[in-house]
Amino acid sequence: MELINKLEKTIFTQPQMQTFHKRKITCAVLLAMASVPVIAAESTAPEVKNNKIETIEVTATKRTESIQDIPVSVSALNGSSLENLGIDNFQDYVEFLPNVVFQGTGPGQNEIYIRGAATTQANIALSSVTALQPSVAFYLDEQPVSMQGRNLDIYATDMERVEVLPGPQGTLFGASSQSGTVRMITKKPDHSGVSGGFDSSVSFTRGGEMSNSVEAYFNLPVSDDTAIRAVVYNQHQGGWIDNVLNEPGTGNGSYQSSAVVIDRVSNGPLADPTNTPTISPKNDALVEDDFNDATYSGVRFGVHHNFNEDWSLLVQHTAQTLNTDGVFSYDPNLEGESSTNRFVPEDNQDEFGLTTWTLEGRLAKLDVVYTGGYLDRNIDSTIDYTGYTNAGLFSAFYTCEYSSADPADQYCADPTKWYKEKTETSRNTHELRFNTSTDNSWRVTAGVFYDDQTLASVGKFKMANTELFPDLSTVLKGQDGINSDGGPYSSEVSFVNDVNHQIKQVAVFGQAEYDLTDSVTATLGARWYQIEDIYKGSTSTVDVSSRVKAFGTQDEGLLESALLETDKNDSVEAVMAAIDSGQLEVDLLDGDGVLTVDDVIYKASVDWKVNDDVLLFTTYSEGFRPPVTNRVGGGKATSNEGAFENFRIPVYSTTDTLKNYEVGMKGDFFDGVLRVNATGYYSEITDLQTSRYDPTNISFLQFADNVGDAEIRGIDGDITWLATDDLVINGAFSLIDSELTRLNDELQGIAPPVGSKLPYSADLSANVRARYYFQLPNGWDGFVNGSLSYTGDRLAGMNMGAYALEDATNLIYGTGTGLSIEREADVYSGVNYPDRNGEDFAGGRYIQDSYVLGNVSVGVNHDGWKVELYVDNVTDEHAVLYIDNQQYTPKVVTNRPRTVGMRMSYDFY
Repeated sequence: MELINKLEKTIFTQPQMQTFHKRKITCAVLLAMASVPVIAAESTAPEVKNNKIETIEVTATKRTESIQDIPVSVSALNGSSLENLGIDNFQDYVEFLPNVVFQGTGPGQNEIYIRGAATTQANIALSSVTALQPSVAFYLDEQPVSMQGRNLDIYATDMERVEVLPGPQGTLFGASSQSGTVRMITKKPDHSGVSGGFDSSVSFTRGGEMSNSVEAYFNLPVSDDTAIRAVVYNQHQGGWIDNVLNEPGTGNGSYQSSAVVIDRVSNGPLADPTNTPTISPKNDALVEDDFNDATYSGVRFGVHHNFNEDWSLLVQHTAQTLNTDGVFSYDPNLEGESSTNRFVPEDNQDEFGLTTWTLEGRLAKLDVVYTGGYLDRNIDSTIDYTGYTNAGLFSAFYTCEYSSADPADQYCADPTKWYKEKTETSRNTHELRFNTSTDNSWRVTAGVFYDDQTLASVGKFKMANTELFPDLSTVLKGQDGINSDGGPYSSEVSFVNDVNHQIKQVAVFGQAEYDLTDSVTATLGARWYQIEDIYKGSTSTVDVSSRVKAFGTQDEGLLESALLETDKNDSVEAVMAAIDSGQLEVDLLDGDGVLTVDDVIYKASVDWKVNDDVLLFTTYSEGFRPPVTNRVGGGKATSNEGAFENFRIPVYSTTDTLKNYEVGMKGDFFDGVLRVNATGYYSEITDLQTSRYDPTNISFLQFADNVGDAEIRGIDGDITWLATDDLVINGAFSLIDSELTRLNDELQGIAPPVGSKLPYSADLSANVRARYYFQLPNGWDGFVNGSLSYTGDRLAGMNMGAYALEDATNLIYGTGTGLSIEREADVYSGVNYPDRNGEDFAGGRYIQDSYVLGNVSVGVNHDGWKVELYVDNVTDEHAVLYIDNQQYTPKVVTNRPRTVGMRMSYDFY
């Protein structure tokens, strides 16, 4: 009893232990902990403060406030929790955010979706040219760093916290904050003293290579007014995907050096929909186990200076290089869940430098913040494009020989193809805002914002076989494009995208709060914006600059000269008639071809502080995505019949808007040991944008369109329970019910029918994680972490072509994918030919099947030292994270197999 009494007196006075790494606790670990001998019952959990769950301070409203006191749905993890969970990048963080989806083909090639607001995005090979603007804004500190199709993949080291704001945040955060905003907040230079540390890890993946990382930071006050902080990191992620031999007799092809009659069922990618003899690509020189490596390396340096008590300046620079090799998907038609056939050495080098500055001060009774940043990003990619051979109408032209009258001399040559892209992106942002005092019964945040983005991209395609078309590339020699050097291009290059895309935005925003009573507050916000979209460039077949300008001026002479060669059956009169009838919308273009949009969006909310621990709120908010200019806008459909009779490709997609209504509750109960936050919402999306590619019926170039309207209903919730002083349990869930409510006429039978679900988000997703802390002899502290996360079934994309793709996979490889399909229509109109049985294809989408992931870890720390052993993906689950149809037969992006590792770190203060 005496020992117990002593423990009771000291249990809440011990300093919090240093932050821990990683993860999560399974039910088995929780049961096992009952038998762990606890030397002392002192609370060492960093989530516990003054016997209650710690409350994180966030800047979701562009003020620093408690996450529990703001009437905004927001999820946040502070630096301690990030280290506890072993989070290195946003993809790791998404595992614990059921209402957030991370979709894409690998590191640096992903898109974020929140609360089910998703459609089909352009594939990565064309993201720099035709991709939609993001529906979720991504910020590093105060700077927006979003990019269409390829969100910046920032390594999460030395982070203060990560904030996720679901629902439209357009009034404060602007364009692309349509369905939410993600903010990574870095740790800043600290004036209080010298500190530093390092973190290293090594891990081993089942069936894959070793991974390792090292991170270090150092903080130094160089004077009473100036402090600096430096961070350096390097992480190598070993691969686990194998590029296997493309061999005959197994359903994945063979290579022949000359035309030989081959059973097409035994081949790899085919070019000819007839029985013309075909040879397969050769990859024996590229066979390699574990070829999908990724390496993050970078530095961040910051200086903070106090001019006086009121004014300070922070300048930071972050530089990072992300290098990947291979692909992060497997071919489901091959044996196992880690095998693929690739025929070109693939790599992706993604470098960025971001310089930011924030000047803060006070003028009279106003807090003033001026912040800005300059982002410079360069991407160099080589992508295996051999799968384009399977694309349909145009593929045989590039690979097959038909000139001979004798069928015996007709054949299809080696279809190996590649795509090389060089993209340079810059973004310059400035924001000046003012905040009134929080002591007033009324509070105002107001500001102006300026954004200038430029994307310059040159993409070179090898699509034609030079054996059959040795002179095809001569049309490109000497071509003087927007960003090119004027040629000549390599003799292997047969198609070029050469584009310069500039987006300028200016906005004025404001948000006012007024306390109606001591406990009830009303908030009104608005944002006026104007966006200029300047799209210049050319392809091998289209002068995009002249074409867009022609539609802006509606000059018949310019229109005639701008018509594509593939528009030879078209006429200026028909184009003008389409404009006059409203079929082609061109009102947003001026005489120089500049697309300009402006509008005002609004937000309103009322919140009621029931007591010190419970907040209720209701909110109306709006968000939007800007339009996208199309390379082949105005062109007639290739198959101008049926649903496509008189169909023309839009000159640009129009703005899609999201209106959101939600009610929410934030509450701490039982004297702060139980926290429950929940939000119910209803969202309406008008003119939902999507990327379209239909070479059989419309165009061999991808374009953006507005598919129709949609509705989303859902509930988000998260719970934190301080079960004991040393056991913290977190849970979160997301319920989503989405449906298309209107569909454009020409998309009937192609896009899913009215009433269908939007892609990529599950009806139910949830996770639970627990952390238990205990003390060991000699002053050591121990911890056990674990988690389980569940993601339900999700539909892939907005195109119902799964049965057609499945049939193509069977023809090409001699076997199907084995992937689940949701049948949504009896007839799929996206193809105009019957299947092998003479019947039309059914309409349906692939299902990304549900999965459960589990992680555990155990570790100790003492005097700043931490050592941790962990197992990620305990059950070795091969989850279907994303189904990629870029190669026209499905590839499955999956998670890393079971990984066992150790981390060690040291921090000093």
